[in-house]
Amino acid sequence: MRILAIEHEVDGVAEGASAPLLRAEAARAWELHQAGVVRELYFRADRSSAVLLLECTDAEEAGRHLATLPLVAAGLITFEVIPLRPYPGFARCSPSSRTAPPEARKRTTGSPAASRAASETRSATSPPGLVPGRPTTP
Repeated sequence: MRILAIEHEVDGVAEGASAPLLRAEAARAWELHQAGVVRELYFRADRSSAVLLLECTDAEEAGRHLATLPLVAAGLITFEVIPLRPYPGFARCSPSSRTAPPEARKRTTGSPAASRAASETRSATSPPGLVPGRPTTP
């Protein structure tokens, strides 16, 4: 399961308190990345806080991994942990879907000749090797 983790600073922490732990924090983040737990790691552009994308079985596992970060263990930062699920809305765009937009349903209607013409146009304008069933040329 993908988990979004957003860093929040703990109120009342003295400025510069995290400095001695930053090298250890980076090393632990690297270990979690190498283990496949942290998939992506960013800093927000509008403030100095981290945003992580983790791969865990659930939010509790993500929380356990995040707790191993030195800044979390020292009580200097916390993370908002948000479990994610895939977006199901694209299924509505399928021509066979009853809830597909009308323009998607229209594309599947028409005469067989129109379908062949559209297919031939795509084949003629596609690079060789990228059209299924069309042989590549050296």
